[in-house]
Amino acid sequence: MNRPKVLMLGWEFPPIINGGLGVACLGLCKALARHAELKVIIPKSDPSFIVENVDLIGLNNLEIEKLIKTKTSHQYTEFSKSVQTIDANIDPYDSSSISFDILESRTGIDFKIQEGMNVFQVGDLYGDDVNNKVVEFAKYTSRLAADMDFDVIHCHDWMTFLAGIEIKNLTGKPLVLHVHSLEFDRGGPESQGWVYQLEKSAMEYADAVIPVSQYTGSIAQSHYGINPSKIFPVHNGADPVHVFHDVKDFPEKLILFLGRITGQKGPQYFLDIASKVIDHVPNVRFVMAGTGDRLRGLIESGAYKHIGTKFHFTGFLSKEKVHKLLSIADVYCMPSVSEPFGLSALEAAQFGIPCVISKQSGVSEVLFGALKADYWDVDKMSSHIISLLQNETLRQAVIRDAFNDLLACTWEKAADKVSDIYRKVL
Repeated sequence: MNRPKVLMLGWEFPPIINGGLGVACLGLCKALARHAELKVIIPKSDPSFIVENVDLIGLNNLEIEKLIKTKTSHQYTEFSKSVQTIDANIDPYDSSSISFDILESRTGIDFKIQEGMNVFQVGDLYGDDVNNKVVEFAKYTSRLAADMDFDVIHCHDWMTFLAGIEIKNLTGKPLVLHVHSLEFDRGGPESQGWVYQLEKSAMEYADAVIPVSQYTGSIAQSHYGINPSKIFPVHNGADPVHVFHDVKDFPEKLILFLGRITGQKGPQYFLDIASKVIDHVPNVRFVMAGTGDRLRGLIESGAYKHIGTKFHFTGFLSKEKVHKLLSIADVYCMPSVSEPFGLSALEAAQFGIPCVISKQSGVSEVLFGALKADYWDVDKMSSHIISLLQNETLRQAVIRDAFNDLLACTWEKAADKVSDIYRKVL
């Protein structure tokens, strides 16, 4: 079979945004370029950022007039309807409060593009108008796709799913959905609003679904009713990082939480774990690095105040400062309530940090040697941390096992599996 021509749709891509989704898309694209011809459309790109053998198209860099003149049909979708203005503040992993039903109508989107409109030039891709941006992205990309030659559509996460539906309806090409996170993870089992309905309809309509873990695939099957025969889990790879080790400015052992401070990540459990560990091993410090909607509440609740001298919030940190923390950490703790994968745990393992992670995570499927517990079992989590701090033999064994596990966590292996999935749908 010749190398397939892939139209890939993403929502973020370095260096514009350097979140987990963007990092994963970049890692996969670089490895997949040897298997397929890739044309990647994203809302925002930096024209100076070049990825070898990847045609990267940012809508922020296109002329509106070109899109208006593009040939296209107006009979696109049975899944969508005109956008209503609402208040929402959604990041790619946050829960949505959107209440209108974009999937209820069978009349189709109004595809009129107003000359001069460019919603992707300014503002945050995850701001209050994210729902409008999602629909505008579908309009623009379906117009572009009308004049493109490709064999398969590959979409990353819910923000691009509507566009994928539109393009499949327009072209008849097979649709592959890459699921990095689900509304179930972000908002819990009761979260079944607009984003959930879009995810469900898109996965039902797709030819193949690629969750980033078996854990996420099981959620797609059990909570979304997706046929397991079309679910093909592919674990993320680990980007090589420059590993170094610094000397701490303090004598205590350092236990690190790294990520968004949201309910999904279990920050409250980390506070409870810290309290229990400190009772047994006083010579420790706990650091919660990151920001999110739960940060202010955690600080204002005063729950950490009885351990306040040993518990630190950093807020947002640059990549360089994150690596600085990793270079001095003694244990990495990830008590996530629902974690589709967990790239930060792989990064911690690369730095030689023993990991204590939630069983409710995709990364637990690849870090076999990590110590694991249910997210709610703070007694077991704290016991694992205490053991790692006090038992050097165990600590070295966990580190050694993780290094072995990392050998299998490459984007090249992920790309091999994705390439096989392309062959299946073609």
